[in-house]
Amino acid sequence: MAKTKTSFFCRNCGSESPKWMGQCPSCREWNTLTEETIVQTKNERLDNQPNWREVGKTSSNGPVGKGPRPIALDQVVAGEVHRLIAPDQELNRVLGGGIVPGSIILFGGQPGIGKSTLLLQLALRLGQRVLYVSGEESEEQIKMRADRLGGASHNCFLLTETNTQKLLQHAAELQPKLLIIDSIQTLASPHVDSMAGTVSQVRECAAELQRFAKETGIPTFLIGHITKEGSIAGPKLLEHIVDAVLQFEGDRNYTYRILRTLKNRFGSTDELGIYQMDGSGLREVSNPSELLLSERDEDLSGSAVCATLEGMRPMLIEVQALVSTAVYGTPQRSATGFDLRRLSMLLAVLEKRAGLPLGNQDVFLNIAGGIRVDDPAIDLSIVAALLSSAMDVTISPEIAFAGEIGLSGEIRAVTRIEQRIQEADRLGFRSIYVSKYNVKGLDPDRYSIRIYTLATVRELYEALFA
Repeated sequence: MAKTKTSFFCRNCGSESPKWMGQCPSCREWNTLTEETIVQTKNERLDNQPNWREVGKTSSNGPVGKGPRPIALDQVVAGEVHRLIAPDQELNRVLGGGIVPGSIILFGGQPGIGKSTLLLQLALRLGQRVLYVSGEESEEQIKMRADRLGGASHNCFLLTETNTQKLLQHAAELQPKLLIIDSIQTLASPHVDSMAGTVSQVRECAAELQRFAKETGIPTFLIGHITKEGSIAGPKLLEHIVDAVLQFEGDRNYTYRILRTLKNRFGSTDELGIYQMDGSGLREVSNPSELLLSERDEDLSGSAVCATLEGMRPMLIEVQALVSTAVYGTPQRSATGFDLRRLSMLLAVLEKRAGLPLGNQDVFLNIAGGIRVDDPAIDLSIVAALLSSAMDVTISPEIAFAGEIGLSGEIRAVTRIEQRIQEADRLGFRSIYVSKYNVKGLDPDRYSIRIYTLATVRELYEALFA
């Protein structure tokens, strides 16, 4: 006879509590405990209890218990992992060189950003047997999207199912090279008596898919919803179970999309992929600077180009600044794609160290393309754009900048300066301004671009506008 009980689970960390509390005792988050019904039979409870009295005993057939045994580390033979190479080079870059067999990858992002589109493109272009499981769309809807993407592969199989046991049975019979689940929040396991999308269901479904992937060697993609705070919905345990967590970002007002790695057991978390959304799907962008450098028909003030890094990838972006007289007496400070507090710090440095009066000026800053940049090396280009706009003097579009600004007005060295210089040189820039502390051990004869060194903000002012 089944015994029914209810318990409370935290939506944030997945911890269980016998009663409702306003604050989770594990993660200290407020109002995250939700009640769920759990059905557990007597036999199941007894089977889950280990018989500790039998541990260490031997029988006539050998040691009690079957399964993996402890093994010395030096006896483990590590072979070369043959990754599944995807036709998407940006995805291969982010995953560290391809898809590892038996891995389980969580794919998160905002609604409508293109998660399903990207993975459906992968299923259509892989050229090997792929099982695409959808709990949100019908087969006809997926077919319409596939037609729009311009692909109709006979190796792509569709399944509209939310029961994990039936899903895994079909996957075991089909034996695909890749399994895609859209989405993990729509699945439900018959072993848990609760609604799909709850903490216990997401945890149980992810555990079942993990066991299936490890036992069969079939790599699995899990599409995950996100909360209004931007984190992946469900228990935090979900991100610990999977081998890699990918975040798909972008702004609906722009066509670009960025694929970031939040966790990767088989590669670096510093890589990122860039895509452009168009009518036929997502296009890989091998040269990100083509999206982030705006085209200008005439020379205008308030614009400077920065050689920045996103993860391990160098790119050149355009910084636009506007400095004007405050109309109502209270100056405004606005920044798009950049930290507003750091902008206030740079303005204070300019006023204190360079003598530029900005206390009664409105300042607006924009990163072209809508991208958000956290690289400290963008400081030098922001200061150059502010000086250009305040003095209404144009900076040549063939000049790039890379440097961090300190509180005393010094220009500090930045990491991976060689990659930044090579990227600017490759794109045809004639000169680049860097910190003088960055040129130690650097051979300027290797590049056709001219390298200028600066020590302080005042030297920047004299070099550009003297």
